[in-house]
Amino acid sequence: MARRKEPEKPANHERWLVSYGDLLTLLFAVFVTLYAMSQADLKKTEEVSASMRRSFGLMDSKGAAPRLAVIDVGRSGVIPEMTVTPPPVRSPSRMPATGRLKAGPEEFRAMKASLDAYLIRSRNQGKVAVALSERGLVITLKEAGIFESGRAELTPESAELVGTVAELLNKVSNRCRVEGHTDNQPIHNSRFSSNWDLSTARATWLVKLLTGRYDIEAARISATGYGEFQPAASNDTEDGRARNRRVDVVLLSSESEAAEARSQVR
Repeated sequence: MARRKEPEKPANHERWLVSYGDLLTLLFAVFVTLYAMSQADLKKTEEVSASMRRSFGLMDSKGAAPRLAVIDVGRSGVIPEMTVTPPPVRSPSRMPATGRLKAGPEEFRAMKASLDAYLIRSRNQGKVAVALSERGLVITLKEAGIFESGRAELTPESAELVGTVAELLNKVSNRCRVEGHTDNQPIHNSRFSSNWDLSTARATWLVKLLTGRYDIEAARISATGYGEFQPAASNDTEDGRARNRRVDVVLLSSESEAAEARSQVR
């Protein structure tokens, strides 16, 4: 007996709804995950941003961003002259000179390497030169970028650099000599009547800054101005004159200190 053929079932035209529903569910899960991640990243970003603002001092004590001072130029269009004052720098803790290391040749080499590395990182190689000499460690602050032209004050941009030099000086107990130099071009303005005056004023200004702000003992540091009479290069060229306009910070070796002491006794 022949088997009865079952009638064909009608085609289900709505099966695509199952796949479509699965796709919508998957997309919803993806968007929920992305939203949750974005909220977490936003919160983390705010925390990192706040931490950086606190670290770099970009907020005042009340948590508000500092405001920029507006200079009233007036109708003349001339910006009024302002006194150059380097920003305050946290001073290293004071330590008696007797409790510090007396640097010798090995320490001087290490200090030179450390300062050279800092100058490369901060791109200040053209402003400062560091050298070892018979006298000790010589840190030369060039006029360009360090001092205002024809003035004794340092530029605001040099504050961090001077702070780094001061930190280095504070690590040792060696005596320090700050020596101002100029080129041979005559100067005569309302503040200085000679190159001697300018070189001495720059050295003295730097000594006052190092002792007053960075707690370097006044008994171990002194200022001297040589004018144009101890040039480092020829004054016949502009490059040579630029090299001569400088202030040398000399960290004396033990031998140089002893030689100075003997000369003072005579």
